[in-house]
Amino acid sequence: MATSKTAKPSSQTDLPADDTAATASDPSLRIIKKYPNRRLYDTTSSSYVTLTEVKALVMQGERFVVRDAKTGDDLTRSILLQIILEEEAGGSPIFTEAVLANIIRFYGHAMQGFFGANLESNIQAFADMQKKMMEMTPGFNSDAWSKMLEMPGQKMVQSMMQNYSEQSKQAMQQMQDQLQNQYQANMQQWLAAFQPKR
Repeated sequence: MATSKTAKPSSQTDLPADDTAATASDPSLRIIKKYPNRRLYDTTSSSYVTLTEVKALVMQGERFVVRDAKTGDDLTRSILLQIILEEEAGGSPIFTEAVLANIIRFYGHAMQGFFGANLESNIQAFADMQKKMMEMTPGFNSDAWSKMLEMPGQKMVQSMMQNYSEQSKQAMQQMQDQLQNQYQANMQQWLAAFQPKR
């Protein structure tokens, strides 16, 4: 991974105590520090890195945490969101405006926690399926898969994904129906408990 070389801070000596403990207990965890000048410093490679290089770590499956160099606060999520924002602003966004609007609507909603967990499990299932397909076709990279999917008659994978999406949708509808039925039954019991006895 290409890195930007300039004067560098000491790597282990100015880590917050929890980071020192984290690297001691898990040496594979890479620590990246964010400085007030918005630069990112990788303590493993002892060099400054760019968001593109952090994205490469994600793509390689490297485990890392991004910490504020002064406070030690965990900034990993905000850095990952920055990478997503740059990718979405680029040529091929994943999220449509409708998807983004729906995600925003879940913030502060009673179903926010459930939505987040469900989204995470669905994305993980999709990633697991993708990994299995890549293992079944060694030598195929993502470009080869893209070309294969564009070939006439190669709609099998797209059909599988549509079936998976439809099954997820049906499961969600069944759960909603069950929740609604349970709510109505509970409400009827509650109302019956407060009705005056004759």
